This record gives sequence, structure tokens and C-alpha cells, in this order.
Amino acid sequence: TKCPVPLFTASSYSFILSISEEEARVKALNEYLSTRSYIQGFTFSHADVEVFRKFSGPPVDQYIHVVRWYRHIEAIYDGSSEKNEPCKLQTSKGKRVQPPWSPPEGTKHSRLCLYNSLTRNKEIFQPQSGKKVLWYCCGPTVYDASHMGHARSYISFDILRRILGDYFKYDIFYCMNITDIDDKIIRRARQNYLFEQYRENKSAPDQLLEDVKTASELFSVKLNETTDPDKKQMLERIQNAVKSAFDPLQEAVQAKLPAEEINRCHEILLEEAKDLLSDWLDTKFGSQVTDNSIFSKLPKFWEGEFHKDMEALNVLPPDVLTRVSEYVPEIVDFVKKIVDNGYGYVSNGSVYFDTMKFDSSEKHSYAKLVPEAVGDQKALQEGEGDLSISADRLSEKHSPNDFALWKSSKPGEPSWDSPWGKGRPGWHIECSAMAGSILGESMDIHGGGFDLRFPHHDNELAQSEAYFENDHWVRYFLHTGHLTIAGCKMSKSLKNFITIKDALKKHTARQLRLAFLMHSWKDTLDYSNNTMESAIQYEKFMNEFFLNVKDILRSPIDVTGQFQKWENQEAELNKNFYDKKAAIHEALCDNIDTRSVLEEMRSLVSQSNSYIAAKKSSRQMPNRLLLENISSYLTQMLKIFGAIESDDAIGFPVGGNSQNINIESTVMPYLQVLSEFREGVRQIAREKKVTEVLQLSDGLRDDILPELGVRFEDHEGLPTVVKLVDKDTLLKEREEKKKIEEEKKRKKEEAARKKQEQEAAKLAKMKIPPHEMFKSEHDKYSMFDENGFPTHDTEGKELSKGQIKKLKKLYETQEKLYKEYLQMVQNGSAN
Repeated sequence: TKCPVPLFTASSYSFILSISEEEARVKALNEYLSTRSYIQGFTFSHADVEVFRKFSGPPVDQYIHVVRWYRHIEAIYDGSSEKNEPCKLQTSKGKRVQPPWSPPEGTKHSRLCLYNSLTRNKEIFQPQSGKKVLWYCCGPTVYDASHMGHARSYISFDILRRILGDYFKYDIFYCMNITDIDDKIIRRARQNYLFEQYRENKSAPDQLLEDVKTASELFSVKLNETTDPDKKQMLERIQNAVKSAFDPLQEAVQAKLPAEEINRCHEILLEEAKDLLSDWLDTKFGSQVTDNSIFSKLPKFWEGEFHKDMEALNVLPPDVLTRVSEYVPEIVDFVKKIVDNGYGYVSNGSVYFDTMKFDSSEKHSYAKLVPEAVGDQKALQEGEGDLSISADRLSEKHSPNDFALWKSSKPGEPSWDSPWGKGRPGWHIECSAMAGSILGESMDIHGGGFDLRFPHHDNELAQSEAYFENDHWVRYFLHTGHLTIAGCKMSKSLKNFITIKDALKKHTARQLRLAFLMHSWKDTLDYSNNTMESAIQYEKFMNEFFLNVKDILRSPIDVTGQFQKWENQEAELNKNFYDKKAAIHEALCDNIDTRSVLEEMRSLVSQSNSYIAAKKSSRQMPNRLLLENISSYLTQMLKIFGAIESDDAIGFPVGGNSQNINIESTVMPYLQVLSEFREGVRQIAREKKVTEVLQLSDGLRDDILPELGVRFEDHEGLPTVVKLVDKDTLLKEREEKKKIEEEKKRKKEEAARKKQEQEAAKLAKMKIPPHEMFKSEHDKYSMFDENGFPTHDTEGKELSKGQIKKLKKLYETQEKLYKEYLQMVQNGSAN
């Protein structure tokens, strides 16, 4: 066999062999081979053999070109070493050997990074156990209606949960709590109970007036002690409202008006003074409320309302829901172990966490999330609760920074048995005990609102790590950003307190979710008209694209016809499609940047719309399969984000391939027939000039079909486009269109009226003879000449030359106008 041109020339391998140090020699060889092909036929030169024999063993994988060369020589070298001996192939029964193969080097894959409050940086997300993610989320304290602040957290965490599970394919176990034992709940439950009792007793008008007077005195003290300006303003409004209702009842009683009028005034005052009376009744009789069922009724009701709100917002339910009231025994055991570990102490029937003892331990660190907040007594007292910051309670602590694990119950508070006497759990310990019971000694993710970082989450971390004696109870702490209302904080005092139910009356769950997706989950979100308008326009933009693609896909075509030839336009759009998918993946890896994702999706739709428009303008059919792939991808992403609901039915489908009957595929053939029939009728009506039929046709399109969620879009010279759209959306569009048309009509009528008024005013002015025009201005002039031209002012002084010059111009102008008027009279057009 004749040897081909050898890989190494004498000079090249001499250079390699001249390097004595083996690693340097291998490195030089790798650089040399990177620019040359070493597979030239199935033979090799003696130069190859000389270099090959210098190796004591296979090279390390780091030098990939040397590895490939070495394996090639090793596979076919038969051991010949003589210089003059011809090159030989190593064969097996005369068969040739496959050349070596290696995979492409590829590109570096992005990894998911999440902003971790424990480091205040984006960190690579690495679960503790493969793809399994243990996740705990702080749930609501259920004593009132859920508001948009709650929506900020729970929609945001729902988005994160869906993306980690459905996009990144993590196996998420999601636990959330319900706080149904809390100082706010206790106070509100007592007040509601006592007020309802008071209402049922039906106090006489005189008695109500007396009680409101007494309650107002207590309320005034509270008002004077309030330093927060917004809260003070709210309390003042309540006080004014009570006074406005108090005076009419007092006057009605004094005037001995009919019972019906007195009762009406009585009910108004009772309702307006509810807050005042509730506070007063609680102060007077609160300690007598001892039935635990009174304290469970309120949170049970509001928990139910919370779940309804979450369902309406399309927020996934947790895998496990824990209620504090159901975990009291576990909480008692949790507190006991913290005390046994030396991090808690008993004081007057309560148990407190020893922050100094914990922080002094080499294994632990207190306030990992917000260390700079340690010592913030206002925040610490808010964390303890309104009923737990009295002087006697505070004196029970070794340090002001210590916090309650277990609170001894006072009269008028619910209580449970414990080794330290009757009491109830502290706020922070509830989450620790419940999360620990379900998720164990360490979880991957803990989530909550930004305002919970200190003291709640810092105290959770401390007591849990004191219980488990570790320093990693939470690996990643995620906190959602604040929510503001039109740039202001949300509060009842500012009259901008918006419940979830109120928000859903104005906007759909999808629109709210899109608004959240258009902002970073960890930054402040401003809920305003501008924010929602952006979300509405985005929804409309995407929906129109989906409807247009559906219309294209409905065009009749045979099976093979769906595979159309690709031209440059298709290749370019497809490249853009894959570029956008890559960009979307990068954005999701970057701390779940949904804001950038939505912009990339918008850009992809814009490119697709341009492609469709270009095809239609050239009377060509857009590529169905390509558009279907793009729209299916976008639909899937919106499903992952929770903006489109998915069918989560269990088991095999009943009677067919799909779980549920697809309404669109069922009704669209009928609508298509109706559309074609209508188009035929319209064509005949236009030819025959039957306007009544055309009006009926327009009425079907504009008035009847929108009520059924159907939109017909007429395009000159093209078939009518049929779209199934949400009925409410269509009706809203119709109303907006009607308003626009009415506004146009109003403006047109207004312009016509103004024009008429101007013409009337002009005509009225034209009718005035020049010699009469100044005579009515007695406040300016006192004397006139024979032509009615002013000569003296009101003081009898002769007018200056400058004044006369100006007036003369006016006089001459009026002469022209009057002549025009006389001409119009002569022509009969002066009406």
C-alpha cells in the first residue's frame, strides 16, 4: 500500500521531539494538530510513529486534538518501527476501521439564577436533592378581605412556581400556611361579636346617643395619640362621619319626630359609629369573651373568601395547606425543644426566644436577612402584635430584641394547654413549626412579601435553626416587591385600598397577571390606570395574532398541501423564531425576568405579523405550519405563566381524543357557512342596490354576533375573517366603538353649532350700518360727527390722531361688511 502525504514532515516532528518536558510537548502537539487534518487515508508516516512512541500512555482529555490523533494512530498502528519499512494498516479480517468521531464543542448552557435575599445577589439555583424543590410560602392572616397587596405576592409566587415547575421541570412540593390565630384576629373577632350583640339588643335612641358620646371620648384619645398623618386623617374622617350621623338623630329625638324617621336616623348612626362603638365595647367587655369558637368563626369566613379570590386569579392551590389552629400541639413541642436546646426561656407563663444566646453561638447568626434592623423596636413590636406590647409583657423579656414563642393568654383571648400554662402561639413560631413539620430540617425556597423580611422571617430563621441546630434552614429566600396604587402606598386612610374583588370588577384575572408579568417580581409594582392599560393592550395585541393565525389555519387544504415550500421569508422568520426562543430562555434563567420575556414575545409577534402582511399583499398563502409552531409556542408560554388556563382533567378522555369538546372546532364550521352565506347575500344586495339587506347584514355583524362572542371582520376584496372572541371583550369593544362614534358625532355637531354661531355673529355684525357702529359705545365716546364717527371721549376730550386712525380702520372695515350685507339682501341670501 502506498503511503499518502504524511501528517508530520521531518521538520515538524523534529520540533515536537525537541521539547523534553512531556506536558509542554503535548501542548505544542495539540496546537500544531488544531490547524491540520491528521486523517489522510488509512496510513501514517514514520514521523507519526516517532511522536506516537514518545507517549507513555493516552494523553489527558484536556488536549482534545492530541486525543483524537492518538486514538487514530493507536487503532491502526501494527507496531512496526523500522524506518525503511513501509507503513501498514492494522486490519481485522481485511476490514477497514471507522475513523474516530467526536461531538461538537457546542455552547455554554445558561443556568437558572434567582435573587436570594440571604445574599442580596442573584445565585445559581441548585436544589438540595436533584430536581426536587421543597418550597414554603407565607400565607395570609385571615381577618379581612384580601387586597391587591396580597395579589402582588400570591400572583408573583404563582408565576415563579409555574415557571420552575412547567418550564424548568423542577418537581415542586409547595406548602403554604393560613394564620388563623393572631392578635389582629382576636381583637377583630371580639369587636365583631360584641357589636353584633349590641345591635341585637336594640338599644333605645337615647341610649345609643349616650353610648356614642362615651365611645367618642375614647376615640378622641386614640386620635390624639396617633402620629401617622395618613392614619390620623382616616380617623378624623370617621369622627366627622359619626358627628354627621349623630346630630340628625339627636334633633329627631328632641323634636319627637315620627318613629319611622327616628329609626332611620338610628340605623344610620349605628352603622357610621360601628368602629367607635366596637373599640369602646371591646375595652369594656372584651375580657369577658372566652369562647374559642368566637375566635375561629372570623378567620374561617375570611379564609374561604381568600381561596375564592385565589381561584378567581387562577393561582394554583398549594400541595399542602397548614392552619395554625390545627398545629398547636406541634408548635408546643417545637417551642419545648428550643427551650431544651438552650435558646428559649420561660417568663410569667410565656416563652421567649433568647436572641443574645443564639447570636453568641458560633453555629448561628441572628437576623441573616436584615442585620441592620436589629434593635428596631417599632418593627419588633409590630411583630409581637397589638395585644402583646403592654408594659408588663415587655418587662418579661431578658432583652428588648427577644420575641415571644408562646404567649400566656389573658382574659378575652383564646387559649390552649401547654407545659407553661394556658396560652397561644407567637406569630413567628407558627411558620417554623408548620414548615418544619411538613418540609423537615431544610427547605430549598421560602417565599413571602418584602415587608416580612424583618422581624418575621429573620425570627423564623433563628428559631428554626435553634430547633434543628443547623445554619441552613432556608437555602433561597425570595421576597416579592411592594405594591403601590398610582404611586402611593395602599391604605384605607388614603382611600385607595383596593380588594381583589374590587380589582376583578374592573379587570380580568388575565389582565392583572399580564400587568404583574410586565414587572420584575422582586421590584415595586405600581397598580395604576397606565399599568393596566399596558396590560390590556398587550392582551389585545397577542389575541389578535392568535385569531389571525386561526383564520389562516382554517383555510381548506389537502393533507400534503400543509407542507409548503420555504422561501427566504420563511427561513428568516424561522431563524428569528429560534433566536427569540433562545433569548426568552436566557431571560427566564436571569432571575425569571418575565418583563423581558414578554417583550421578546411581542417582538416575535410583530415579525410574524409583518410576514403575514407581506404574504397577503403578494396574494400568497402564509406558511401554515410555521405560524402554527410559533403561535403554539407562544400559547404554551402563556399557559406556563398562568395567563391561559390549562385543562388539568384526570384520566383518559371520554369519547374521543380530547378531554373536553373544543367549542371552536365544533361551532366554527357553522360560522364559516354563515359567513359565506352572508357574503353572498351582501354581494347580491350591492349589485341590486338593496340597502335594507345591507343594513341587516351589518346589524348581524355589529349587534347580534358580538352577543354570542363572534366577530366578523369584513375586508374589501377578501373573504370575511371569522373569530371567536370573549363575549365581554366584544361587548366592551362595541361600547368603546359606540362612544368613539358618539364623540365624533358630538364634535361634529359642536363644530357645526360653533360655525353657525360664528356665521350668525358675523351676519349680525354685517347688518350694522357704519354710522351706527360706535353710537352704542357710550362708555367710550361722548360726541360723534354727521357720519356717526366718534370725535370726543367720555370726558369730552377730543380724540387723538392715533385713536382716530385706529377707529377709521374699523369704520372702513365695517363699510365693506355692510356693503356685502346689502348685496346679500339684494341676492336674497341674507338669511
